[in-house]
Amino acid sequence: MHRRFLITVALALSAAASSVVAHGQGASAVSPAGRLPGAPNCPIFRPSNVWNRDISQLPVAKNSAQLIAAIGLKRGLHADFGSYSGYGIPYMVVSGHQHKVPVPFDYADESDKGPYPIPAHPSIEGGPDATGDRHVLLVDRDACRLYELYALERTGTGWHAGSGAIWNLRSNALRPDGWTSADAAGLPILPGLVRYDEVAAGLITHALRFTAPRTAQAHIYPARHDAGHTAPGLPPMGLRVRLKASIDIRGFGPQARVILQALKIYGIILADNGSPWYITGAPDPRWNDGDLHQLKRITGADLEVVDTSRLRNGR
Repeated sequence: MHRRFLITVALALSAAASSVVAHGQGASAVSPAGRLPGAPNCPIFRPSNVWNRDISQLPVAKNSAQLIAAIGLKRGLHADFGSYSGYGIPYMVVSGHQHKVPVPFDYADESDKGPYPIPAHPSIEGGPDATGDRHVLLVDRDACRLYELYALERTGTGWHAGSGAIWNLRSNALRPDGWTSADAAGLPILPGLVRYDEVAAGLITHALRFTAPRTAQAHIYPARHDAGHTAPGLPPMGLRVRLKASIDIRGFGPQARVILQALKIYGIILADNGSPWYITGAPDPRWNDGDLHQLKRITGADLEVVDTSRLRNGR
């Protein structure tokens, strides 16, 4: 049944167009599962990385009901991305020849010094004039390095950011415990994005990123940082949640079905404070926004927290 489902969804979705350098703001080609268009030789971490691990058979956490209620039992999933270029977190693929520049940080003691390969006109979350988080995600396709920046702003002398992190996409190494990244949980953002190329191929092979309105002053593996409250019963950063296996997803549109199937197998990881059950993706003009809107039919009552106490990155 699972194989038949994937083939059906893949045939139902349109074939993707040719590849471009900036993804989330233009067309992108379909690459093998887990590989980025424009950087097909770069894995997004190893298969043994927790982002890429099947958690469908792990036990339900004992405090699952309490944590789900704290996030929103009756609140529906929300696709925090769509066809509009300013809605979602874009990423860019650059070559190893891209000029690297120094970036001073507000949180320099928990940021990777760099320099960072920032093009003259990077794809910024929300657009160049945005006032929000202004994330910038850059993949060096030759070195297989991921550069992520939070609150990037152009100054009179160059660039300035709130924080920044650099990841080796061929490694499972985590940041030092207690360090932030471009995300509140100290995690990379790119591995948790819903990308059109994967949905068009009919298969997402990794966990997705989501937000919750109030989080604990605590984090669990693989998160390295927290930005929450001391009130009891709140979810920690790094929490892994999945869609219950019993939930029938056959009545959803093809794009929504691929996402929901991934939620059953790989789940979602709590990475930042924000609206309840907001799942992050990269913008793409080919998203069917009506299809993505159907995700709201899935509420917190359809989800369960996974016990990941023994889940760790492999070698």
